[in-house]
Amino acid sequence: MLELSTNEERHRTRKFFDRDISKLEQDALRMGALVESSCLLAHKALFDRDFEAATRIDLQDKQIDKFYRQIEVACIEQIALQAPVSRDLRLLNSLVHIVRDLERIGDYAENLGEIAIKLFPYPVSMHMDRLQVMSNRVQAMLALSLGAVSNLDAEAGRDIKEKDDAVDSDYDALYNLLAKQDSANTSLESIMLMVLAIHHLERMADHATNIGKRVSYIVTGDR
Repeated sequence: MLELSTNEERHRTRKFFDRDISKLEQDALRMGALVESSCLLAHKALFDRDFEAATRIDLQDKQIDKFYRQIEVACIEQIALQAPVSRDLRLLNSLVHIVRDLERIGDYAENLGEIAIKLFPYPVSMHMDRLQVMSNRVQAMLALSLGAVSNLDAEAGRDIKEKDDAVDSDYDALYNLLAKQDSANTSLESIMLMVLAIHHLERMADHATNIGKRVSYIVTGDR
């Protein structure tokens, strides 16, 4: 009878633990959806010169930061209270890193919105089309990384690295073009703002790649 009660208690504890883990995963995906939205707003601000889109990012970033703090604390509490092992521990530990990467992507999206506003007074850069291609690649990488999180798809997580190589190539090509641009005919500030924009996009891609690696680690245990 005592053994039965103990088994029942273990089953009940496991049920609550699984419920809490599921909520954390869902919260991370909700946070990811907000980050995706911020990236889209930054894209609209940069390429459609949409001032309203640029100003909306700040409000969303506050929501992203709130999610980040809540999820990080909850994961640490679960690790401390439940002492999970194996995949459960990998999942909780990785979620902390995943939401940190998402938070950083959100910060870069906010920075891009600010850059867009500063670029408004200047003529559209001759390199804006190439920058838009780079931005599209980054948004696709973020979508893939969130899909990998949602499905715990290790293969999809690993595949994101190949997409990152294309963004790195975009960065190198654009940086070289901007470095050689004649500042006599173009404002130096606008050139520097474009350099900052490609830097932020490149870092966003790196964080999306990190998320993919974390998913692969959750599933396989291999770093």
